[in-house]
Amino acid sequence: MQEGSLEAPTRHSIPWRDADFYDEDKLDKELRRVFDICHGCRRCFNLCDSFPTLFDLIDESDSGELDSVKSADFKPAIDACTLCDMCFMVKCPYVPPHHFDLDFPHLMLRYRAVQFKKGNVSALQQRLSETDKNGKLGCSASSIANWACSCSNGLTRPLMQSVAGIDRDAALPKFNERPLSGQNSDISINTSAPAHGRKVVIYSTCSGEYHNADLGLASQRVLAENGVETQIVYPGCCSMPQLEHGDISRVAISAKRIAAELVTWVDRGYDIVTPVASCSLMLKFEWPLIEPDDKNIAKLSRATFDVSEYLVDISTKEGIADGLKPLVGGVTLHIACHARAQNMGRKGADMLNLIPDTEIKVIERCSGHGGSWGVMKGNFETALKVGKPVARDTAKADSAFVVSECPLAREHILQGIERLDADKPATKWDKGPIQVQHPIQLMAISYQG
Repeated sequence: MQEGSLEAPTRHSIPWRDADFYDEDKLDKELRRVFDICHGCRRCFNLCDSFPTLFDLIDESDSGELDSVKSADFKPAIDACTLCDMCFMVKCPYVPPHHFDLDFPHLMLRYRAVQFKKGNVSALQQRLSETDKNGKLGCSASSIANWACSCSNGLTRPLMQSVAGIDRDAALPKFNERPLSGQNSDISINTSAPAHGRKVVIYSTCSGEYHNADLGLASQRVLAENGVETQIVYPGCCSMPQLEHGDISRVAISAKRIAAELVTWVDRGYDIVTPVASCSLMLKFEWPLIEPDDKNIAKLSRATFDVSEYLVDISTKEGIADGLKPLVGGVTLHIACHARAQNMGRKGADMLNLIPDTEIKVIERCSGHGGSWGVMKGNFETALKVGKPVARDTAKADSAFVVSECPLAREHILQGIERLDADKPATKWDKGPIQVQHPIQLMAISYQG
């Protein structure tokens, strides 16, 4: 074994069905083992608020070491983990196959699974993570829902904060007038494109299905321009919100059900493409670790691509279709943590670099949002603090477009910019009636000219 774990990292399956997984004494022993290693290393101090919180806890203890820290005091450090996987993927030198065998995010997940099993996740917290129920309701009354969720609404947002714990200043995603999967359109396929003959199912994700339909529609237009037959399908949420609060059995149920449906398309020769990095990560990596023996999940994992990854694959193997036109004013692209965690390289940047005569500025650092974590009271200000360097660099770039492979991260970055300079509102980056959040939308704009 080489010091620093120079080998490629490997990840173990999550033994969530084993009794020992929920044994609190064994969990505490493992938390202390890992926290002591982290305390001695501290390489991850600037990734998120979890590590500074842990290190401050240790430094301010009687002995200045972990032995004088009470286990009950671990909770704030654990709650601050957003499961972004960056410590595992880019910072920690002790991930397996190193003999320290350290996987910080999945240890935090284990703690949350124990808390969930004990009933320490409130019914309200669980209800807020029901993206399909909330999305269907929001789309059915989108004008009212969008009015109620607006940060400028001084009536509903304080009420949401007091009742649901959602910070009144946190931007919330808007709702579509109707779900994306009901908007399949008959798009003409460019039969002269080099990649003609490929077939794709666009797994629309809850972000596209309920909040920004253009994520899926832009993906469909760009793929059609490249000769790809497409279908937009939405069997349900990937259950990342449930993963965040430790309901692993719920994730497993969703994974098996959705995989069984999507694999029928794979068997017919379709690739699966998702326009949101977090959902790609779930299908490709998290689901196989939760259900390692499910053949459908394994097959789906091999057939799933992030949309940026898929366009770059077309460019590499067949060649991208002609017709891309420059984007005046340039682009600032934020590489989302869950895109980085897929270990596929900076595919969003590679894709946008296919656009001629367009300056692409790349920011590869956490936005601080952390999914549903970042909109909650008590977390939102911390999320802005973590993401301040990204907001500052984005504002300095002053590009015409700001996009991210995570739509929530993009909106959070704009809120951070507004905090930096109230005289330069982040709404300057909204282009017309369609909210441009993701690099695939810029590809569609470039093809339209």
